[in-house]
Amino acid sequence: MDNTTLQQLEQLIDSLIERNNQLQTDVASLKEQNSKLADDNELLQLEAFENEEKQKDASTTLSGLLDKLQSAQQAS
Repeated sequence: MDNTTLQQLEQLIDSLIERNNQLQTDVASLKEQNSKLADDNELLQLEAFENEEKQKDASTTLSGLLDKLQSAQQAS
């Protein structure tokens, strides 16, 4: 191999190392984003569950009030 080929090979290797380092940084960033999104998703699921429970409680209360109103109306 001549000197030019060795220089080109060295440049290519340096470029590949640099690209690998950038990709490793990108992977770490994506893992961090994924973790945050997973946490956000879990929080949203808990909020949805709590809202569903509140809606069930409200529905039960409204049904009870409707029953009372119907009973009072029938008694009149």
